[in-house]
Amino acid sequence: METITFSDRLIERLAAATHVAVLTGAGISAESGIPTFRDPGGLWERFRPEELANIQAFLKNPALVQGWYAHRREIASQAQPNAGHLALVELESLSTRFTLITQNVDNLHQRAGNRQVVELHGNITHTYCIDCCREVTEAEMTAFEKGEAARCNACSGYIRPDVVWFGEMLPHGAFEAAQQAAQRADVFFSIGTSAIVYPAAGLPRIARQHGAYTAEINVQPSAIAGEMDEVILGKGGITLPLLVAALRAHRS
Repeated sequence: METITFSDRLIERLAAATHVAVLTGAGISAESGIPTFRDPGGLWERFRPEELANIQAFLKNPALVQGWYAHRREIASQAQPNAGHLALVELESLSTRFTLITQNVDNLHQRAGNRQVVELHGNITHTYCIDCCREVTEAEMTAFEKGEAARCNACSGYIRPDVVWFGEMLPHGAFEAAQQAAQRADVFFSIGTSAIVYPAAGLPRIARQHGAYTAEINVQPSAIAGEMDEVILGKGGITLPLLVAALRAHRS
C-alpha cells in the first residue's frame, strides 16, 4: 500500500494560515456511496443527465424529472458523511477562517458539521415552486399520486429541486462568495473534482494568483493538476484524516 505524504511546505503554510478554503466535487461524495451523477442500472440508466437536468425537460415532463430527483434525494438521505467529510469539519475547527465551497448538492458537508459552506450548484434537499418561488416541504412533494406532477399548494405551479440545471446561472451570490474566499485564502484545497466544470474549476487558479498555496487531493490528477503547487493522490476519506493529524502534530 502506497504511503500518503504531505510536503513540509504544505503543513507549514496550513499551520500559519489565517484563511483556509476548500473546493469539493463529486469524488468525496462517491466515497459515501453517492453516484457521481446517476447510478448504473434501473429506470434512470435510460436517460442521460442532460436530458433531465434542464428546464426544457422539466416543463415537457415535470413528473419524470421530479421522479428522478426524488430518487436522487432518497440516495442522498440514506448516505452518511464519510471520514473525509468529518476531517473537513475538524479542519474548520482548527482554522481561524475557513470556507468550504462545494459543487455537490447532497447536503453531506452540512450534515457532517461544516458551518461555512458555499453551495455552487444548490441543494437537492430543497425544492421550490417555479411560479411563486415558495419553498416547498417534502410532505407536499409526496402528496401527489405516482406519475402525477407535484404542484404548489399556494399557486399550483410546478415544483422543482433547488439545484443548478444545465444552462442556468449559479445561485445569486454563491460564486461571488467563492471568488472572495479564493482571493483571501492562504491555502486552497481542491478535493475530489475533475476540474472540468467552470467556473468552479477556475477557483484554484484565482487562489494561486492571489498568493495561496494550492493543493489537490484526488484519486487521479485533475485537468488542472499541473497548475497546482502540490498534488496528493488518494481518496479523501483516507487522505484528509492524515492531513489533519499531520497539522495537529506540527502544532504540538
